[in-house]
Amino acid sequence: MYFERFDPLKGEELRILDPEGNVKEELRPDLSDARVRELYERLCVLRLADLMAMKLQREGSLGTYAPVYGQEAAQASAVFLETVDWLVPSYRESGALFLRGVPLASIYRYWKGDERGMILPEGSRILPIEIVVGAQPLHAVGLSWAMKLKGEPGVAAAYFGDGASSQGDVHEAMNFAGVFKTPTVFVCQNNQFAISLPRSQQTAAATIAQRAASYGFAGLLVDGNDLLAVAGAMKEALAEARAGRGPRLIELLTYRLGPHTTSDDPTKYRTADELERHKAFDPLPRLRKYLQRQGLWNEEKESALQAQARAEVEQAVRQAEAPLAPVTDIFDFTYKQAPPYLKRQREELAAFLQSQGRGGSRHGEA
Repeated sequence: MYFERFDPLKGEELRILDPEGNVKEELRPDLSDARVRELYERLCVLRLADLMAMKLQREGSLGTYAPVYGQEAAQASAVFLETVDWLVPSYRESGALFLRGVPLASIYRYWKGDERGMILPEGSRILPIEIVVGAQPLHAVGLSWAMKLKGEPGVAAAYFGDGASSQGDVHEAMNFAGVFKTPTVFVCQNNQFAISLPRSQQTAAATIAQRAASYGFAGLLVDGNDLLAVAGAMKEALAEARAGRGPRLIELLTYRLGPHTTSDDPTKYRTADELERHKAFDPLPRLRKYLQRQGLWNEEKESALQAQARAEVEQAVRQAEAPLAPVTDIFDFTYKQAPPYLKRQREELAAFLQSQGRGGSRHGEA
């Protein structure tokens, strides 16, 4: 009902939960209060985990990191994927991966440069994080086309940002998806900036969602800081794609409260006043106000949640910082059966480490 009712060409935006926690009941998706509360709790863990990643990077424990601060509700769109569906992430989907079941410790390991970080849970349909801007929608369309040809019920969700929407790969992906009616959901997180380039200089189109019409499928502009609107839009898009009615484009209008990455200084291109204005639309206080209105939340519960979330995040950090794999793993897990020259190199390395009193040396140890 959302894609038919809200026309991005007219600038119509889906919003169900306003910043004060008021709900338009006639638009509310099938999402119970218990589920809203559960998601709020996980999003609070995600926020603390994200802030912790920033701190770890500043102290040198992580490499460059792309935060999701302020975009938690948009990241939560991933929880509505079914087990047969594929999540195809960009580098800003740490939150989506976490909410989809990837252990927080694994995500930290990935950003530490530890290849084990992308060892995903067995059976999960998640592609590794894509660093190349705008490349991953092509992968999602390939996956969804393959599922369609094989008669499988899955959908592939491609995540990208407003900056990536200008990449040729994204246009090719959407054009192909429209022509072949692949079961693909394109999720554009419009956080207002492509690094330092503002949305106003990214495209002359009034919305990104309206571009879907030129590819022959429906698009929807959504308040990406409204969890209920995100849920409704994502659930409907997935259902339409799964039913064989072709792809959908969702533009989640949000705001990046943090830097583009930890190597970025956003004070160079936006003012403190602008940042403060957008904090009023923060998705977490909005959800908290809603739960309070429903009599499901109070300060005592909030304090308990924050303590529990801190403990969970700190435990994940300890797991991520545990001793890394033995250096000899590079020989043991590259080939099913190592060729003779690698066996010889492994023996030479092991002998050298033993001679240096470092027989158990691991990656990252001096």
